[in-house]
Amino acid sequence: MTAARKIIIDTDPGQDDALAILLALASPELEVLGITAVAGNVPLALTQKNARKICELAGRPETRVFAGAARPLLRKLVTAEEVHGRTGLDGPDLPEPRMPLQDTHAVDFIIETLLNQAEKSVTLCPLGPLTNIALALSRAPEIAPRIREIVLMGGGFFEGGNVTPAAEFNIYVDPHAADIVLQAGIPLVMMPLDVTHKALTTRKRLTAIRALGTPVALAAAQLLDFFERFDEEKYGTDGGPLHDPCVIAYLIKPELFGGKSCNVSVETGSELTMGMTVVDWWRVTERPHNALVMRDMDADGFFALLTERLSRL
Repeated sequence: MTAARKIIIDTDPGQDDALAILLALASPELEVLGITAVAGNVPLALTQKNARKICELAGRPETRVFAGAARPLLRKLVTAEEVHGRTGLDGPDLPEPRMPLQDTHAVDFIIETLLNQAEKSVTLCPLGPLTNIALALSRAPEIAPRIREIVLMGGGFFEGGNVTPAAEFNIYVDPHAADIVLQAGIPLVMMPLDVTHKALTTRKRLTAIRALGTPVALAAAQLLDFFERFDEEKYGTDGGPLHDPCVIAYLIKPELFGGKSCNVSVETGSELTMGMTVVDWWRVTERPHNALVMRDMDADGFFALLTERLSRL
């Protein structure tokens, strides 16, 4: 049997982040070394608490959760309570977490883990703004060649943006951090809106999750019921896009996704297009490829995997 892939989940929960964490904790193919929280969908005080709530919901209170950056590198924090609710996990009534928050800062944990684990054995899975990852790379550049891969949710090109006409939320919140990460020379897989907008939580798919009948599945369904209402109204779709679990699903079953290697650059100078990910999809420049950018997915296969794994918790 293949050894479990070691990952660090960097996250700002968020209902879709919560589903990504549940999927990872339910999957024997992955070993979650730790979860690092960052400010994004809601402030850091809530994202670190929400990460612990989800670990306890999954029955995995031994999972280590670390608090990281409370604000972007250079800009004021932008949050998304209008999407995720006041707590970031509106929907189910989840109890306050009893498991402790680790004393170590998330950035220190990322650096120490990458220096202590075997070279190219750890994958970073950022599901929110890239502040923690950029701080780690800036503080300890020697970790860059030790990272196996970064698989992130962020950006958009053909789909445009979801927080401005040009920018996706995670990149917009901290574009300077995203610029650092994309220029670091690390193998990188990007799950932009172009692919995540195909992962719709349709009524049929939500019904299948709810039908599992377990406390975890019912809580997941309640999270998605709340989360999808904003995007259903915004996009006029049956269900909303389930962004962050695409990162974890890719690590488990990469054949569910399709894309190609491109150059991706981040706009950090113009307020009009701040945080835009400029993807050279048609390779019209000489800029070197720095990301495998996903555009296609087997949405039914993705939701089948998610539902099956939720049944294990």
